[in-house]
Amino acid sequence: QVQLVESGGGLVQPGGSLRLSCAASRVIFVINSMGWYRQAPGKQRELVAGIARGGSTNYADSVKGRFTISRDNAKNTVYLQMNSLKPEDTAVYYCNAMTVQYGLVWGQGTLVNVSS
Repeated sequence: QVQLVESGGGLVQPGGSLRLSCAASRVIFVINSMGWYRQAPGKQRELVAGIARGGSTNYADSVKGRFTISRDNAKNTVYLQMNSLKPEDTAVYYCNAMTVQYGLVWGQGTLVNVSS
């Protein structure tokens, strides 16, 4: 089985930036879409941003203009650059990948805490 491993979370002040990374634990030959989701305490998991294999992207309205998703197909890695962070961005962030070999795969999550 394959795992996705997120990194880059942590504590940041409002207005600050973080860059999340998500890498596969082994080679995945074909990954179609990849994405970032988040789940705040007491709330449902929601889509933050997605990116197709060809590079087209989509974002939640709440993060448009502040977050940027990108991917490196050669490294089976997806990134989320988060700027102008707000306290309401505080959540556990999860990445996922829709793969041909393994189906839909999720990471274990990384905590982003935006607080002064």
